[in-house]
Amino acid sequence: MTTITQMKCACDSCLCIVDTSQAVKKDDQYFCSDVCANGHPEGSEGCGHTGCGCNS
Repeated sequence: MTTITQMKCACDSCLCIVDTSQAVKKDDQYFCSDVCANGHPEGSEGCGHTGCGCNS
C-alpha cells in the first residue's frame, strides 16, 4: 500500500506542492492556503507563496 504525503494544491492555477498532513482540506481536496481553499475571494492576490501567482 502506498501512502501519498505530498500532492499539488487543488487550485487549478496554483503551482504549490502541499504536504497532506499540513494542507488546508476542503471538500476532500488539499490546498496550500485558505485563499486557494476559498476560491480566491475578490481582492485576494495569489496564495502568498514565493514564485506562485495563482488565482482562480
